Amino acid sequence: MDTKLYQYMKELHTFIEYQAEKLKSLEKNVYELQQEMTRIKERPPLQVGNIEYKFDQLKVETLEGTLNIGLNPSDLDGVSDFTVDNQNIQAPFSPKALFRRSMDIETDLREYLESELPNIYQSTKEKLNLQLDDSYFQFIKDDIQKQLPTRIQNHLNSLPEKDRENDEVVHSQVIEKTKTEIQHGVYLFLEQVQKQIREEKE
Repeated sequence: MDTKLYQYMKELHTFIEYQAEKLKSLEKNVYELQQEMTRIKERPPLQVGNIEYKFDQLKVETLEGTLNIGLNPSDLDGVSDFTVDNQNIQAPFSPKALFRRSMDIETDLREYLESELPNIYQSTKEKLNLQLDDSYFQFIKDDIQKQLPTRIQNHLNSLPEKDRENDEVVHSQVIEKTKTEIQHGVYLFLEQVQKQIREEKE
């Protein structure tokens, strides 16, 4: 047999053996991946029940991250009307104006928390004859701040249609309702703390 032909056949044989080993390895990997997929599919699905939160029942829960639903404030520029079935329906307020109104209310309420919440906390502690450290105050403050946007939106939605067109009426009503909720919420929370302390002593 020709030497060159022999050498070629030998190299071809070596290459085929290498390819066969590689194919076996790949088949093994595919089989393992299929097994893993089968195990994953057989796992029970993860179900998360409804999460309900009441403003007057402050609880310790940790939620982290940013969740943007719907319109982003930066997307509101230039949006002033909606089109339905090729008919322009002019909104009484642009989404940007509504967003600004909510933000103005939230800003005032945050200032209220900074200036008045320490007094509310202290006077409520005195009424209930409670001796607590500042960790409770910080928790209450953080919890209320997280809930402000939702509470403001709920109050805005609950206003009669005729009142929604007057910015001053909207502003004052929503702020007063939320202030009342804050005071009531602080009292209920500290009252619950007082009950727990009593139960621990008994």
